[in-house]
Amino acid sequence: MLSSADQRVDTAALNRVPNVTVDFWLIKLMAVTMGETAADYLAVNLGFGLTVTSLIMTAVLVVALVIQFAQKRYVPWAYWLAVVLISVVGTLVTDNLVDNFGVRLETTTIVFSVLLAATFAVWYASERTLSIHTIVTTRREIYYWLAILFTFSLGTAAGDLVAERFDMGYLVTGLMFGGVIVAIAIAYYGLRLNAILAFWLAYILTRPLGASFGDLLSQPVEYGGLGFGTTFTSILFLGCIIALVLYMTLRKSAAESEQIALQSE
Repeated sequence: MLSSADQRVDTAALNRVPNVTVDFWLIKLMAVTMGETAADYLAVNLGFGLTVTSLIMTAVLVVALVIQFAQKRYVPWAYWLAVVLISVVGTLVTDNLVDNFGVRLETTTIVFSVLLAATFAVWYASERTLSIHTIVTTRREIYYWLAILFTFSLGTAAGDLVAERFDMGYLVTGLMFGGVIVAIAIAYYGLRLNAILAFWLAYILTRPLGASFGDLLSQPVEYGGLGFGTTFTSILFLGCIIALVLYMTLRKSAAESEQIALQSE
């Protein structure tokens, strides 16, 4: 029979998502920022349009998720590839609803909030936990990625609503969402806010935070941006993401080798 310590180690080894570290938040922020700029680059700069871009990226995302689900454990490149692509698709879902179907940002924000809450409710009713430290079954992983998709779509809608509809600008919007995330961190570390609640609140809010700064960097000066363009911004963050994923892969490989060496002694 496994001891409780052995069971924790076994669960950690089987978990299909990464531990929540500084690296996790850095790459997540860069992924959501790139998701915003990459969607604009494909749809506008390359002239594919929202509909064609959405179909292409959804197909690519499906392939990436099939690869991710096949791993049955956390593999950095597969996991973060899926995150980057689902960030792009989440952005495109909201953009399609608003630009192609004329749905108001207020409506999309409410709808995706309800869908995310419903996902969490069904997930909890089925598994009795929303912890990302126990994503060890296919069913839990399905709930996880569905929630991730809705966080990206919700974050896009909420970020655009504050920045554009309320005319607060990209910088102010980014700082506002950043301030809320800092408040959540203070509540978690200082006031013992529930860890799972704190994680998901921060995860949702990093989407509009990253999207706001992505727009700030890429949008023309006359529209409140810094004018770097979607091409430069997307390539910059893609390069940073690749570097971090490579670092994570090497670190994970070294840790696994060390664990094997200790077990063989």
